[in-house]
Amino acid sequence: MTTQVLDYPTQAYINGQWTSTGRTFTITNPATAEKLFEVTDCGAPQAEAALQAALEAQKTWRKVNPFERGRIIAKWAALMHENSEKLARIMTLEMGKPIIETRGEVKYAASFAEWYAEEGKRYAGEMLHMPFDHKRAMVRYDPVGVCYAVTPWNFPAGMVTRKVAPALAAGCVMVLKPAEQSPVTALYLAELWEQAGGPEGTFQVLPSLDPVPVSKPFIDSADCRKITFTGSTEVGRILFTQAAQTLKRISFELGGHAPFIIFPDADLDLAVKEVMLAKYRNAGQTCVCVNRLYVHEDIAEAFTAKLVEKVKTLKVGNPIEQTTSIGPLVEEQGLRKVERHVQDAVEKGATLDFGGESLGGLFYSPTVLSNVTSDMLIMNEETFGPVAAITTFKTTEEAIELANNTPFGLAAYLWTKDIATGFKVSEALEYGIVGVNDGVPSAASPHVPFGGMKFSGVGREGGHWGLMEYLEPKLVSYGLYD
Repeated sequence: MTTQVLDYPTQAYINGQWTSTGRTFTITNPATAEKLFEVTDCGAPQAEAALQAALEAQKTWRKVNPFERGRIIAKWAALMHENSEKLARIMTLEMGKPIIETRGEVKYAASFAEWYAEEGKRYAGEMLHMPFDHKRAMVRYDPVGVCYAVTPWNFPAGMVTRKVAPALAAGCVMVLKPAEQSPVTALYLAELWEQAGGPEGTFQVLPSLDPVPVSKPFIDSADCRKITFTGSTEVGRILFTQAAQTLKRISFELGGHAPFIIFPDADLDLAVKEVMLAKYRNAGQTCVCVNRLYVHEDIAEAFTAKLVEKVKTLKVGNPIEQTTSIGPLVEEQGLRKVERHVQDAVEKGATLDFGGESLGGLFYSPTVLSNVTSDMLIMNEETFGPVAAITTFKTTEEAIELANNTPFGLAAYLWTKDIATGFKVSEALEYGIVGVNDGVPSAASPHVPFGGMKFSGVGREGGHWGLMEYLEPKLVSYGLYD
């Protein structure tokens, strides 16, 4: 099909200039297979240029008053709100998230800029007592320095601002490599940063089909002091090893395999409501989506019936339409994985309660499986699709053991009316985020910490924790002599 005429930037943004390389790659609408854009394909030369520009920009940006930095970041947030429909639309076109969800993501993305515009003014040093009468000690916080970020396609605006806003607020400059499936969203955010008065070199965007040549200069250079990455655990482990060669600061948000435990005292209608939020957003393509549903055996049949009833109301369709609740998967590889997980489960004895069908193109029907067992792929791998897998448990201890029986530890959920159960189980779960009677614990909340344990990551984003990821404490000790 022919390319649409869409008013969005498609060139790299390097040192305040929109830059072409003579090479491009194609962005295709996953819902329609229509070609949308030809986007500049960056390589090592552009990465080197961006690194040098960042080093120069860092010298001045770190000295800019935090109140002035905050003013620019706040203007950036305001521009996101002013252009919210345009920003929501490009996310939907690029990666297939329903427009009703991308409008919410615009608010989510802007909230990080709003939060850090203010939080960047609030961090302060400390005066410490010393064991010597003639000494005084002060702790101040300095910017880490030049930072490099790699962001995913599933939250193409929210993941950008969650990394870039705290870095800029702390006095760091940022070079971003956005996901190759959704780079235009990031480029549009760079355009808005430029309109907000963001100085040259403070925020640069390098779209690329191949992340390796673009990332290598930043990984190898000791002058790049931090890498932040959201993506797969496999890639995160590689970056972790590479970053160690120059002892960089890192913050990684990696894969998840979230459990949701439904205790026998649960309000089933409310529990189903929260499971729907935690499972089927973005067609199940988020790292905090529920992968494993552990339902007490006494209520499993009733819970499954209520869940199927709700899942049947989900409308699969073109995500640009207002009434669509489930859009396409982002690419063929993801669709094949979902198909493989469902087929494997059914072949091993799971009950297909609803769905389980490819609907043409990259669309897959919202699905419910029950009688799932621990030997099935869906219980051992992150599905990243609209499939709910239900198994049962007998005791609280068993539920905790099952939920923790994974190398991942990003998000977990549970539903109970008993406050003691809520406290005890949340404390026992080995996860960075736990939702008790809450399927979206970090929604619209830029002030809370987001991150995982074990193979799900290192460091935190959001709140003052996210700001501290970009600051270095420095001890300054004064000897006072007459």
